Amino acid sequence: MLAPNLQSDERSETEIIDEAILTRRSVRAFLPKPVDDYLIREILDLGSRAPSGTNMQPWKAYVVQGAVKAKIADSILNSGVRAEKIEWEEYRYYPDKFFEPYLTRRRTVGYALYNALGIQRREVERMRAQHDRNFVFFDAPVGIIFTIDRRLNQGSWLDHGMMLQTVMIAARARGLHTCPQAAFAPYHKEIRPILGISEDEIVVCGMALGYEDTSKPENNFRTEREPLENWVTFVK
Repeated sequence: MLAPNLQSDERSETEIIDEAILTRRSVRAFLPKPVDDYLIREILDLGSRAPSGTNMQPWKAYVVQGAVKAKIADSILNSGVRAEKIEWEEYRYYPDKFFEPYLTRRRTVGYALYNALGIQRREVERMRAQHDRNFVFFDAPVGIIFTIDRRLNQGSWLDHGMMLQTVMIAARARGLHTCPQAAFAPYHKEIRPILGISEDEIVVCGMALGYEDTSKPENNFRTEREPLENWVTFVK
């Protein structure tokens, strides 16, 4: 099932795939419109077709909706630990200290998001409130918590990342949007007991899944990508 704007007998497979990739982005406001279970299953089933070294398939997913999704949000928001203070005990997504060019890129996207929301640089409480929206999955009807076995090595994490991308592209092809959320990873202690996650598993990230609310300003800004000349070297 392709999204309406992707459906056309006159379009090539290349055009359809390219549009799904180019229109995939992190959406931070969703409509309450429910997502059919068969679509969720279809998207995750396609995600499992991602490349996997020796077909290990090193991923697990916990789909949460309704009361369980709300319970996760409540547990994190009432944990009493601010996001900027929490320890990344299982793994560190970001470096201890940012450096160029990554520092500038990080700041640029942060300022762009807050500017779209009308949040000024010193409005710390409003920034925190926006960050906390991660934990309600930006009001998406479906949340997914992804995990990986802690005994696996870096190659399996690469495979896991390719699976996440495949899930997001498959969702986009069906008219849905997503937001991958590393914000959940430090709160494994709050999430584990609710979902019955084994101690052998590390929470990799969360993901919001649903239909975009196009009326919200946070969905209007777009990130930029570096030109090939800045990161690709052709050697012949």
